[in-house]
Amino acid sequence: MSDTIKAVLVEDSRLARNELKELIRKHGQIAIVGEAENVDDGYKLIQESRPDLLFLDINMPEKDGFELLEMLDEVPITIFTTAFDEYAIKSFEYNALDYLLKPINEKRFAQAIAKVEDKLDAEKEQALAPSERLTGNSQIFIKDGEKCWLVKVGDISHFEIVGNYTRVFFQEESPMLYKSLNQVEEKLPEKYFFRANRQQIINTNFISDVVPWFNGKLKLTMVNTDEIEVSRRQSYLFKDKMSL
Repeated sequence: MSDTIKAVLVEDSRLARNELKELIRKHGQIAIVGEAENVDDGYKLIQESRPDLLFLDINMPEKDGFELLEMLDEVPITIFTTAFDEYAIKSFEYNALDYLLKPINEKRFAQAIAKVEDKLDAEKEQALAPSERLTGNSQIFIKDGEKCWLVKVGDISHFEIVGNYTRVFFQEESPMLYKSLNQVEEKLPEKYFFRANRQQIINTNFISDVVPWFNGKLKLTMVNTDEIEVSRRQSYLFKDKMSL
């Protein structure tokens, strides 16, 4: 990988930021485009700089690192940097690429950067490859454990992130599909499916109710009674998509 990787640091400790910058300097492909010491400043910085990579502390004053990820509609590749190991499982529920414990070992840091490069290379190859979208009548094969399904795309009500994979909801079933939500989204027919937020894609034919929600957001109720919150940014797009 030869392209520059734009990185942002969100960490409340100046000492920890400096230690992280020392590690990053040994990897010339990474360019630090900004740093922030709290979640709100980090959010603004990410919105302005659109980094490829986010180094994110978890325990910070007022809001934690998980709350920052929930504020974002598009999340960069994320590596958590923390002194506490009890958040490891939760971090992967947020689709983090890696989880580094402070003090960060130089070898362990290099392994994390190698993962970042592999992920960016894979995304680049995928973007270059021709991608044919499915139709509402297309069928997809899903195998989860010992059970298998052949499901018509138009019969799927929504998709949801679970770690690095995606849960598929149709009829009374909700098996796991071993692809990322972004990979799934690239194949879905745009006529029916809409990205409600960072974690969920909905089939608009399965919406039974829409109500205004807090801070300019919308709340959808699906036909199976699941409730899905549409992010503020996506709420504007949803209104435009569903208008005459």
